[in-house]
Amino acid sequence: MKSILFPLFLVLSSSLFAQNIEKLLEEKGILLPEDARPIANYVSAVRTGNLLFLAGKGPLKTDGSYITGKVGKDLSIQEGYEAARLTAIRQLAALKASLGNLDKVKRIVKVLGMVNCEEDFTEHPKVINGFSDLMVEIFGEKGKHARSAVGMCSLPNNMAVEIEMIVEINSERKK
Repeated sequence: MKSILFPLFLVLSSSLFAQNIEKLLEEKGILLPEDARPIANYVSAVRTGNLLFLAGKGPLKTDGSYITGKVGKDLSIQEGYEAARLTAIRQLAALKASLGNLDKVKRIVKVLGMVNCEEDFTEHPKVINGFSDLMVEIFGEKGKHARSAVGMCSLPNNMAVEIEMIVEINSERKK
């Protein structure tokens, strides 16, 4: 009997203490927008096995415009950081649209952060930290990820940053 009760206790306790990501976002005052439609011939997310590949997104504001300009020239590093944080919120919206529930995220695996900047700009990691910091703030340990932060001479619509990511999800399929 003991051998049956202990695994049952583990399952029940883990479900009771499982974090509700959307409730946490609400407590932090973060509202997820509708997932924006792709601006060209691609999809927002592609699932293969337990991995979800999310297309690059930029810092789209609620009025439909992007935060634009070159970080280090038109925007400060802090403004770039905020643009990356806004992009993280946009990616969370894409995740929710794809999965139906953010609690299905098992781990943020990989992030590619691209910064619109001049050739002599070298603070890319400080900018993309706006994205990474929010992922860890929301998902804790499972929000820690491998990452590249690189500079680009231009980005679509002159947006300040574009960020794509790969997410491991729990094995059950969305119904």
